[in-house]
Amino acid sequence: MNTGIKRRHFLETVGLGMGLVAGATSPDAFAEPAVAAAPAASSMKLGMVTYNMGKDMTVVRLIRLCKASGLAGVELRTTHAHGVEVSLSAPERAEVRKKFEDAGIAIAGLGSAFEFHSNDPDELEKNVQGSIEYAKLAADVGAPGIKVRPNGIPAGEDPEITLERIGKAWGRVAAAAADMGVQVRMEVHGKEETRSLPNIRKMLDYADHPNALVCWNSNASDMDEHGGIRANFDLVKHAIGEVHITEIGLYQYPWQQLFTLLKEINYTGFCLAEIPENPDPERFMRYYRTLFDLYTGTYQYPNPDVYA
Repeated sequence: MNTGIKRRHFLETVGLGMGLVAGATSPDAFAEPAVAAAPAASSMKLGMVTYNMGKDMTVVRLIRLCKASGLAGVELRTTHAHGVEVSLSAPERAEVRKKFEDAGIAIAGLGSAFEFHSNDPDELEKNVQGSIEYAKLAADVGAPGIKVRPNGIPAGEDPEITLERIGKAWGRVAAAAADMGVQVRMEVHGKEETRSLPNIRKMLDYADHPNALVCWNSNASDMDEHGGIRANFDLVKHAIGEVHITEIGLYQYPWQQLFTLLKEINYTGFCLAEIPENPDPERFMRYYRTLFDLYTGTYQYPNPDVYA
């Protein structure tokens, strides 16, 4: 991820988005204006991942940031300062749920580090059972899903064997979590073999469960030789349960095409900002919300979600 975003460039991008009229560009073109050809207003929701920005924030501080910047929800990453972990007691889980519900902020999901690529049966089973326990936590705090991940191919192993193992473990967790009303979202993550969308599709087919969904991760490897993502998007579009987005103010990914494709499949879930820390997070995320609204055709001023 490119972690360097200059304030001047960001402000120029916002100004560009509010002032430019879209040119006649191919939908697969990578070099696109920030808000070219914005689709009709969508019902996608903007939130944030607490992996970087938010990692040192308590639940109360996260809620305050979301309300101040117009974010609808958060994906809470395990091991971070907010402390939403499987070690919480039933009353503590209920308290977390109540804080978010009372504030009108959603827990978009819980972000785990469970992974299913290991060829050690004991290690694999540990991750499967840990994921199921994490799904129970999600159900208790009111989160609709958990994030898991693939994370590589063991040295010397046939990749197809690894993909099958990942997929079948994913399917087991998805089946168990379905009874709790919790989705299991596989992040497009890891080394080249496991972040490949064709391979994610293979894992999905091996999982063979409707509760096994994909977390689109906005990786550079999603793009084809022309800078477009449609071919890879089409492989998993029927199973997208969550979307991670990064620096939407930088020309490093075909952001407008992504949002247009999500609109085409009537995606109404969360697009979660996975971005570096910022010394003024509320102000920064207001700019981010403005760009997101411009991309998705929902921009208005004043925005009642931010200036209520």
